[in-house]
Amino acid sequence: MTSSHQSSDTTSRTAASPEDAAWLARAVEVASRNVADGGGPFGAVVVRAGAEIASAGNRVTRDLDPTAHAEVVAIRAACQELGTFSLAGTTLYASCEPCPLCLSAALWARVDRVVFAADRHDAERAGFDDREFYELLDRDRSTWPNPVVEHRIERAGEPFEAWRVHTARVPY
Repeated sequence: MTSSHQSSDTTSRTAASPEDAAWLARAVEVASRNVADGGGPFGAVVVRAGAEIASAGNRVTRDLDPTAHAEVVAIRAACQELGTFSLAGTTLYASCEPCPLCLSAALWARVDRVVFAADRHDAERAGFDDREFYELLDRDRSTWPNPVVEHRIERAGEPFEAWRVHTARVPY
């Protein structure tokens, strides 16, 4: 592949399109409806080949689940709908810039693209400040407010060895 081909391929994946605007409007609609239903002001839609696979609003307070962000809930629903843990070939549309949790979920799900409407500064003005998390990940763990401690035990690698030799495993 030539570098010019790579450049045009990257541009087509990173440039916004008219379809992106329509799907972002759908994500914003999901987010606004979610607020009216007592949820948080976030919505997400997973799309493949021009069709909606799943959509969801933030369910953190409704489900008492701090991981039930709109993007995570939509990713879970899309995986169930498609019967797979890989969302390769999909785009995740979010009403707001995904936080580190949601971005990580999108990366693990292997979505092809993430496209968002509002950004973290818009969310901050509404009382949602993810800046602390972005900044935390840039700092040395020893400075974190919640300790994350490695305590290596003799059998620490055992599950990975079991995985490595398990012939019926499903790689991901």
